[in-house]
Amino acid sequence: MRSLAGLLVTLLFTTQSHAEPSVPIDSPESCMKGPMAEFGRYIGDWKIEDSQLSPDGTTWAPANADRWNFVCIGNGTAIQDFWLPDNGNVGTNLRTWNPESESWYIPWAVNRLPGFAHITAKMQEDGRIVMHYKNPVPDPLRRITFYPPGENGWRWTQEWSTDGSETWFEVYRIKATPAE
Repeated sequence: MRSLAGLLVTLLFTTQSHAEPSVPIDSPESCMKGPMAEFGRYIGDWKIEDSQLSPDGTTWAPANADRWNFVCIGNGTAIQDFWLPDNGNVGTNLRTWNPESESWYIPWAVNRLPGFAHITAKMQEDGRIVMHYKNPVPDPLRRITFYPPGENGWRWTQEWSTDGSETWFEVYRIKATPAE
């Protein structure tokens, strides 16, 4: 698994450092049909403002985010995103649709950790996409929610549960606006 994670991070640096990417990056329209449009609506280059809850749970403080870039790849096969925070802990997700489960399968790799986190996601009736970590199972449990985009961007939250997913509390939030 480590070598596959390294490959994704290498792909991140390759696609970000050359004028012509070495992977088949498509126009956004390839990822705007059927279920692909669920994450396709986030395609673009986004400026990120984020904040995290203090360890004592009393205050919110700015975090390290800067940019998040979503692209359509492989003629609408997947949506790949590149997380580009100020602190250098870059990462990438490869979002693929599974028609059998009618949900998303998402491997996440970040340059500071070996291997992948395996995540699943499903769109809710209200347009939110809710993601859950499957492997490795984090402690505490985590879920991530993408909120539907609006004219000026979109929001994202990470929540934790310390009671087996009975209750959730927000620990990290993102506001994405179009990068200029």
